[in-house]
Amino acid sequence: MQKTQEIHSSLEVSPSKAALEPDDKGYRRYEIAQGLKTSLAAGLGMYPIGIAFGLLVIQYGYEWWAAPLFSGLIFAGSTEMLVIALVVGAAPLGAIALTTLLVNFRHVFYAFSFPLHVVKNPIARFYSVFALIDEAYAVTAARPAGWSAWRLISMQIAFHSYWVFGGLTGVAIAELIPFEIKGLEFALCSLFVTLTLDSCRTKKQIPSLLLAGLSFTIALVVIPGQALFAALLIFLGLLTIRYFFLGKAAK
Repeated sequence: MQKTQEIHSSLEVSPSKAALEPDDKGYRRYEIAQGLKTSLAAGLGMYPIGIAFGLLVIQYGYEWWAAPLFSGLIFAGSTEMLVIALVVGAAPLGAIALTTLLVNFRHVFYAFSFPLHVVKNPIARFYSVFALIDEAYAVTAARPAGWSAWRLISMQIAFHSYWVFGGLTGVAIAELIPFEIKGLEFALCSLFVTLTLDSCRTKKQIPSLLLAGLSFTIALVVIPGQALFAALLIFLGLLTIRYFFLGKAAK
């Protein structure tokens, strides 16, 4: 709840903003500062997970530069952790590509409510799409209004920086620790759970949370080998049915 309140408070517009125009340098500085401030709540969780990723890179036998390379060019925590494990396990390229597609397919649905329309510059728009990670979506979903291009992009750049520098920190720590640390793979999952709970409290979507749990439970029982993909399909179907009945009830 505290994280949600921080996100809300960081999006509040100060009285002085009313006197600023979008072309003013003061306006840009204000929006950039607000974007950086908005990033702090989720960023406090991203940086330690970036450290965990850096540690995993070294533990899997990669060179240190692999951490900033993966973090800079892929910038998708769950995908990065999967890819480094699959490559070490000599998984076929097709399997890696399919796994990446399935894990990141949820981003297609993010685009429906993410405030990308405020970004007009083509280069900035391309970067915003590239940097549309779970944390950025969770923050904007908590409060959809009040976004500008400067605020949105600065928040996403901040998230990117937290992740890259977290990975570099993890690499440095791994060089100093002579033993392997177990359980680092779960760090990203724990952040997703926290963001999901905060978003559900804010938007009061407890039924959707229960449907997600039901979907994954069914998938584990019916198709344990492909539980993630099956759970996503089941969840999509249940959400569609729920939307249909809510629409009929509203009429």
